Amino acid sequence: MNTPTPKLGALAVVIHDGHVLLAQRKKQPDAGLWGFPGGHVEWGETALTAAVRELREETGVEATAAEYLTNFDLIRQDDSGQTVTHYLLVGVLCAYVSGTPRVVEEIADVKWVPIETVAAGDLPMSARVADLLSLALKRAT
Repeated sequence: MNTPTPKLGALAVVIHDGHVLLAQRKKQPDAGLWGFPGGHVEWGETALTAAVRELREETGVEATAAEYLTNFDLIRQDDSGQTVTHYLLVGVLCAYVSGTPRVVEEIADVKWVPIETVAAGDLPMSARVADLLSLALKRAT
């Protein structure tokens, strides 16, 4: 029997003109919540490259990967305590290059959100969005 292993995902943190690019999830986990664009790291691909690729695929926005910010585990369990999903998510600070956000099949919505809106918690967000944005703001200056 194959033993389940965590899935590796990369999140693109893009800050531009006092705003941060966020995508509203369409599917679980976190359906309906806002978070950073991102997705699975493919075999032979770095998390830096995956963040830029997923950003382009999910939003149409072009950016370059600047640096790794941090990583964290996202583990979800069912009512009986069994782990049903386990992701190791890597936050990647990206520098905006070009593009206007557009919605694709994987996401419900995407937009530039004022940084103050995220800091105030005025959007229903995935866990760690505010923390990751705070770290990105410190590194980007």
